[in-house]
Amino acid sequence: MASINWCCKQKDGIKLVEPNNNLAEGYIKMAEDALGSMNREKSHSLRFSVSACYYSMYYSLYAVLIKIGIKCEIHSCTLKFMEEFLSEFYSKEDIKIISKAFDCRNTIQYYVDRVVQKTDSDLIISQAPFFHSKSKEILAKLNEDQLGEVREKLGSISH
Repeated sequence: MASINWCCKQKDGIKLVEPNNNLAEGYIKMAEDALGSMNREKSHSLRFSVSACYYSMYYSLYAVLIKIGIKCEIHSCTLKFMEEFLSEFYSKEDIKIISKAFDCRNTIQYYVDRVVQKTDSDLIISQAPFFHSKSKEILAKLNEDQLGEVREKLGSISH
């Protein structure tokens, strides 16, 4: 996985932006849409179900970043940011599950000759609604002090 320093130096990497609650709500809605797609596709297409599963988690996480005022268009950097700056909010297990979803999505979406283990796809699909709920709880509880701490910590690294 990429380093935070590398991520901060990339054109589409981790950047401080203005916090935006409306945009955060938009990403939560996108996550809910992705959960719906995941559930609809489960019995039709594992490829699209796994992809929607990952995006439901990613958009949920991205809503938290946007609320804090963090922009990042490199998915591996978004996950690295979560691991290093949001461990107060997300558990090691949460980090493992979204990382597994990221890996499964990459495998199933980009490699026609590779398979995702059923145990892995079942696990991430079962955990996606919980990840989404947790992200919504974080959004609801995140206060200005916590937001400022994360921004300050990132600011000290990215300069």
